[in-house]
Amino acid sequence: MRRISLTIVFLIGCSAGAAARERADIIVAQDGSGQFRSIQEALNSIPGHNTRTVTILIKNGVYHEKLFVQKSNVALVGEDRDSTRIVFAELRQNWRAAHGDSDWGSAVINIDSTVTDLTIANLTVYNNYGTLYGSHEHQFTIWGSGTRIIIIDCNILGDGGDTLSLWNRSDGMYYHANCFFEGWVDFVCPRGWCYITDSRFFGHNLSASIWHDGSANKDEKFVIRYSQFDGVLGFPLGRHHRDAQFYLLNCIFSRTMADRQIYGPKESPNLVPWQWGARYYYYNCHREGGDFDWFKDNLFSAEGAPAPGDITAAWTFMEKWNPEMDMPHVLPFVALPFPRNAAYGVNGKHVVLRWIPSRNAGSENVYFGKEGSIELIQNHATNSIELHNLDPESRYDWRVDEISGIDTTRGPVWHFTTE
Repeated sequence: MRRISLTIVFLIGCSAGAAARERADIIVAQDGSGQFRSIQEALNSIPGHNTRTVTILIKNGVYHEKLFVQKSNVALVGEDRDSTRIVFAELRQNWRAAHGDSDWGSAVINIDSTVTDLTIANLTVYNNYGTLYGSHEHQFTIWGSGTRIIIIDCNILGDGGDTLSLWNRSDGMYYHANCFFEGWVDFVCPRGWCYITDSRFFGHNLSASIWHDGSANKDEKFVIRYSQFDGVLGFPLGRHHRDAQFYLLNCIFSRTMADRQIYGPKESPNLVPWQWGARYYYYNCHREGGDFDWFKDNLFSAEGAPAPGDITAAWTFMEKWNPEMDMPHVLPFVALPFPRNAAYGVNGKHVVLRWIPSRNAGSENVYFGKEGSIELIQNHATNSIELHNLDPESRYDWRVDEISGIDTTRGPVWHFTTE
């Protein structure tokens, strides 16, 4: 193997890194082994103006709670994605009828408009009203405003429409990765700016799966990359009632998806005339069973003609926020490899390996090499490494094992291919 020159890059300051890697600040456990038995009690205990991320670790169990989040710089983190479950049944129209047409409280997790830098990670949130009562009308699972909201490694489930509804029209920025979304009409429906990657969608309705409101600013956009869409036979991809801008790149559509472009429902009384026309952009999207013409590559027709490599989370948010660099280290495992797993066409002359460490890691062992010859190359306390002069047209594997005290947690093996 060609000799690799290696440089350690400090992408986070030492003091910030130390704070980020603390263990959970608050533990919620139904058996009484934590500071609180309920999640809302833990939220209420946080000071009103905290400036660092407060991590609330939620131990496994089913929490039949409705949450009201009014504090910023908070991370709600489950012990296990499938076994930590927040479940509550609420129908939007029932709530509004009893509370003066207000949506505050109509969801399982309700986020106040003043909230910023909220992370929801490694758990399941489910509005199960439809299962209990048979209605599939609008049932928020997560609703609210706020901005700089991250949802990562979660299942966000609803038995009705508008499952995930983050609705800060003016400056809302939302980042979601490695999630599973399920619901009925418009079940993922952001306003403002939203970036979703490496996620799965399942729609149960014949109206639309995704929806966007980008009417407050011409730049507002909804970007989805490396994701899969599935649903009942004939499910349409998306729609919008106001100006919107959709980018879908490297997505896979199931054979059950309808042959219907993202559309504006002309029959709807909520439809507002569009200022900027229909803006739907696709790159390298494919459907099982054969592609439809309407999602052929047309990224070149978007304003500024961005290249596929330009469309990152930071680009989506106009460089005002880079969640993949700034994300707090709250997960119990290493996450978000860069280059992303299975990336191809990577410039081997200069590669930066980067990842999000777990909240408990004191240092990492980084393994790297050509396929079949992975070896330890560094133990260090940062979350990136620079590599130079890799062989062209070659597959490289790498892994990050996390060390906490005397314990070592083996990470998954990722790979990329050089150009």
